[in-house]
Amino acid sequence: MTTPRADRVASWSPDSLVLGCDYNPEQWSEEVWQQDVALMREAGVTLVAINIFGWAEIEPRAGQYAFDRLDAIMDLLHSAGIRVNLGTGTSSPPAWLTTAHPDILPTAADGTRRWQGGRQAWCPSSPEFRTAALGLVAKVAERYSGHPALAMWHVSNELGCHNAHCYCDTSAAAFRDWLEARYGTVDALNAAWGTTFWSQRYSEWNEILPPRATLSSANPAQRLDFNRFSSDELLDYYRAEAALLREVSPIPVTTNFMVTAHIRSQNYWQWASDMDVIANDHYLDHRLPHPSKELSFAADFTRGLAQGSPWMLMEQASSAVSWQPHNLAKQPGEMLRNTLTHVARGADTICFFQWRASRQGAEKFHSALLPHAGTDTAVWRETLDLGVKLHSLEPLAGTRVEASVALVFSWESWWAAEGDSQPSSAVRYLEQVHAAYNAASANGVTVDIVAPGAALDDYKLVIVPSLYLVDDASAAVIADYVAGGGNAVVTFFSGIVDETDGIRLDSTGETPPGAFSDMLGVWTEQFLPVKPDARIMLNDGGQASIWAEHVRPTTADVVAEFATGPMPGGPAVTRNRFGSGTAWYVATALDSPSFADLMGRALNEAGVEAIELPEGVEVVTRSNDTDRFRFVINHSAHEISFPADGAELLTETTVTGSVTVPAGGVRVIRLTVEEGATR
Repeated sequence: MTTPRADRVASWSPDSLVLGCDYNPEQWSEEVWQQDVALMREAGVTLVAINIFGWAEIEPRAGQYAFDRLDAIMDLLHSAGIRVNLGTGTSSPPAWLTTAHPDILPTAADGTRRWQGGRQAWCPSSPEFRTAALGLVAKVAERYSGHPALAMWHVSNELGCHNAHCYCDTSAAAFRDWLEARYGTVDALNAAWGTTFWSQRYSEWNEILPPRATLSSANPAQRLDFNRFSSDELLDYYRAEAALLREVSPIPVTTNFMVTAHIRSQNYWQWASDMDVIANDHYLDHRLPHPSKELSFAADFTRGLAQGSPWMLMEQASSAVSWQPHNLAKQPGEMLRNTLTHVARGADTICFFQWRASRQGAEKFHSALLPHAGTDTAVWRETLDLGVKLHSLEPLAGTRVEASVALVFSWESWWAAEGDSQPSSAVRYLEQVHAAYNAASANGVTVDIVAPGAALDDYKLVIVPSLYLVDDASAAVIADYVAGGGNAVVTFFSGIVDETDGIRLDSTGETPPGAFSDMLGVWTEQFLPVKPDARIMLNDGGQASIWAEHVRPTTADVVAEFATGPMPGGPAVTRNRFGSGTAWYVATALDSPSFADLMGRALNEAGVEAIELPEGVEVVTRSNDTDRFRFVINHSAHEISFPADGAELLTETTVTGSVTVPAGGVRVIRLTVEEGATR
């Protein structure tokens, strides 16, 4: 009998913070294993992920299994008191499988095949792959479901990181099945896709293909549905592995999400309820202007997927990665600061890729807790210090992050907003989301990330950045929240299309009110984007770029006007009383200081306490029924002081009046009972 999900979830509730790592014993001799396990104990590692890429090791030929080495490392870790996050081993097929069944290999949009030699060389719709993979899972589950070291099942690895979209004939057939289940008839699909345009009408299901490479812009609704299908197809694969594991084992099952700036292929709002533990992989992305801000966003986002419960950081780097154009090493203290930023925002389990730096392969220059240079190194000393620091924070395990502001995020809007033939290619959905998030963070406010349609009653302010696509029900949730006394900040290019990527028009088919027009008290006559290097001035001194609109207020008050740009004298920012609440509209892309100032006004009116913080400083609070813990994280190059009273856990000192946080440092204060109010 399958163990109920509530019991599986409850079985993974550590009463202290967990330090873990990804280990690849197949790359090393058993003599090295002994050294590694001894060093893991010294560092305070209590959870190790293994067999993530083990398929070729444990099934070297079809139907021939070799479990001796995996048995040995499982037993060795158990003897050391280290628990195992056991991979199913299915993330990359072995060469014997793709040689025997080349149709497993994925196909790109241009029709070319992607070959064995990297990782994830499999089509998500391939029945041959699924049969072989589930056969392996069954063997692994049968052998290890009762092993005393087993703490968690790890399905595959980073599903969809490389193979999210396959355009082969097998995928095409699966896509047609998915479409038929969604629409029922070809006529309904034609209506949803607007196939009267460019003579794209279909008469039979077998005429429909994935959005393969075309000579012109593809049908945007077709592309949107293919993104939906592709996310669903990988989720279905996850469910197949998870169902098999749950039949034989009461142990929690999960996989590692990729809530990060460069992966957008999975709609994790739809995946989250299938996970017994929400886990995320995150690496600093130095291609971004502010990597540490994106780290905070991703951590808050993962907490949103976990519905506010503590979550697991499955992977991060001790220093440099190996896949960016410039793989920058972390500065002294940065690994601890990054880690505690995740902890501040809800992570109770902290793991790293990887334990020992690889000698060979594509990731041989990726950092590890134990570097190539060994234990007489700064990285190893920081590894030891991290274990000590996490141990000192044990009292906050299980607490939840305080937040009274929500930000609505939609993967479907991300997919649709960045399709072909949009008003401006400079409008990137995630950049606008980050801008809104950073404007709130600049005011010292912690933000929950929520799905479209999520309940909003517990929040004092809701931020809706560039929500291009939204369905009627989700739009109504936001409008009802405001009408009932809530406060919202909505930014440009929001509510433009419905779930079929069709422009929202009124009953006359002439006026484009958009999904939020009544709530905002405005409607937009015309989009007026500008070139990325152009600057737009507002009459209140604010600055903006890339976007302007010809806005007509209906019931809204004008807060700021365009002073320059394509619409001088026109409304740039408006504020509307709607029911018992207030809705702000920002019809342009404000620069960071201007957006932070405006967000501060909206927060103040919503009754949210804003905190004036130096640039690069974050303040986050975790609490339970009896205790509150305040993190003060200083990413800047300057020492700062912050008001606080209580016990500082990392330095084991008493704080009275204020705490001093050194440059690049972190302080965690267990606040006195009367300290502060929930923000």
